[in-house]
Amino acid sequence: QVQLVESGGGLVQIGGSLRLSCAGSGRSFDNYVVAWFRQAPGNDREFVGAIAKNGVTTSIAASVKGRFTLSKDNAKNTAYLQMSNLKPEDTAVYSCAAGGPYSSRSRDYTYWGQGTQVTVSS
Repeated sequence: QVQLVESGGGLVQIGGSLRLSCAGSGRSFDNYVVAWFRQAPGNDREFVGAIAKNGVTTSIAASVKGRFTLSKDNAKNTAYLQMSNLKPEDTAVYSCAAGGPYSSRSRDYTYWGQGTQVTVSS
């Protein structure tokens, strides 16, 4: 079992950058794929990306490819979502998830953080 806590969200201008963190406590992170999802008001939850247990293999949604990168520091039990060139359509609550296979489906993940708000101002 693992508990997840996101941090790093906030208000940023168009074109700006943010780095979100997902800190895990409990079982070591090298046992888990970590995925990121986001949800804007009125929208379904959207897959952003996933990083494999080894912290090397990643999958990124087409909507953020080239702007967002994932990383994972298993020694620190922390995963990161580096976001750059942010756009208003990136505004959402971002959540990390673990306890699933290397998947883009939210229902595959067991453990979730509480989410952190990212707002991109125009």
